[in-house]
Amino acid sequence: MYNRYYYDEEIGDDMESFEDLGFCKVDFDREKRQGFPEVIYGEGKTVEQIQAIMSKLIEKHGKVMITRVDEEKGATLVKAFPLAQYDITSRILLYGTPTQQFGGEVMVLCAGTSDLFVAEEAAITAAWMGCKVSRLYDVGVAGIDRLLAYRNDINKASVLIVVAGMEGALPSVVGGLVQRPVIAVPTSVGYGAHLQGITPLLAMLASCASGMSVVNIDNGFGAGYQAALILKLVSEGVNYEDPVS
Repeated sequence: MYNRYYYDEEIGDDMESFEDLGFCKVDFDREKRQGFPEVIYGEGKTVEQIQAIMSKLIEKHGKVMITRVDEEKGATLVKAFPLAQYDITSRILLYGTPTQQFGGEVMVLCAGTSDLFVAEEAAITAAWMGCKVSRLYDVGVAGIDRLLAYRNDINKASVLIVVAGMEGALPSVVGGLVQRPVIAVPTSVGYGAHLQGITPLLAMLASCASGMSVVNIDNGFGAGYQAALILKLVSEGVNYEDPVS
């Protein structure tokens, strides 16, 4: 195995940056640079590869998250790491708990039950990174009374992650109701002209609702991560200096 070291100007000492396992380079410095440890993308990796990376990250950080893990791999990994937990809906495997808890609340909304696999990926990601998370599911625009019945709850959230397939209208509607950041997530759920998520992606990008950002198709992880960064920034506070006259 090959270990690389870099010079940290702030600390003034050699610190381990990553470890080369041959098939991958485990990034130990990710938490310092970006606020959260490296997350393993499980799809396309063998159980043995995931297990090797998990062991290194647990040794370094005491926790790890793996996304897009199928049920068979999840069962095998839980046997190898009995303290790990696997969620079949989101296909996420977790080891360890958050070491920080942010103020505020992330609310995850989804249009229909078919979008749950993406919504739960977002919710579990944000919760594992230290956010309080609430869920509001099956409130798509086809039955808009279901959404409007929870308008007070929606307005209390600090950040809203809105997941929708089909024509992707739900984030625009929510964006017109709140004065909070809205993170829109298009899903690959829909009929032919939906184009495996391209239609809601373009609809969300073209939305006239201000203050809305859009992540990639089915990218619940990216939405949860972005929401956690927002609450992390708020929890740290921002110091403003008086402008120089």
